[in-house]
Amino acid sequence: MVDISGAVVVVTGGTRGLGKAIVDELLARGAAKVYATSRSAKHSTDPRIVVPQLEVTDDSSVDALAALASDATIVINNAALLSSHGILDDFDAIRADFEANVLGVIRVSRAFSPVLARNGGGALLNMLSVASWLHGGGYSASKAAAWAVTNSLRLELHQQGTTVTGVHVGYIDTDMVKHVTEPKNDPAHVARIALDGLESGAAEVLVDEITRETKLKLADSPLVMYPQLTD
Repeated sequence: MVDISGAVVVVTGGTRGLGKAIVDELLARGAAKVYATSRSAKHSTDPRIVVPQLEVTDDSSVDALAALASDATIVINNAALLSSHGILDDFDAIRADFEANVLGVIRVSRAFSPVLARNGGGALLNMLSVASWLHGGGYSASKAAAWAVTNSLRLELHQQGTTVTGVHVGYIDTDMVKHVTEPKNDPAHVARIALDGLESGAAEVLVDEITRETKLKLADSPLVMYPQLTD
């Protein structure tokens, strides 16, 4: 069990979209302080919120955040990038997705693992995606790698008492997928479900029906997951 009330939480990418919804929900559940990172430092009128600069692709930026937020008891890896689509797309775009979505998660988790250990173990939550399992290009490949990273972190941080939760979800109504016309999840709803899972100590949270259905198909042949291959 993880108690959000009174906790000090780091949320990467915490000033807009899903990140902002997570911050709002954390405060509603009684978090004492939230470091809601942004690519540029900002002032918050809420004394419970600190908005430090963070670039998850830069080691020195991540290290500076870990030094600033040395009182953190929960870390939420939410910051993500969607630059690429097909796996044969522009290689620089694919590299950017992996740098942010995979190596960024590793950087932040490595920097904060000793912080969490010193503060009693705490918890780590990684925002993943149904794209971790339902593949469609460079972005989804990066999310699949982030899922593997999450599983590795769960094993490696167990001995220091840090719980690790992976949250998988379909489209969320944010700027990242504003061009998508398919149904999208409300960020506030996703934040509530994700934090319910965090507080319960869940290893994995499946937010919506498409994610639950996709998870069930993982043991099937790729021809079941991708019926277009039989056309």
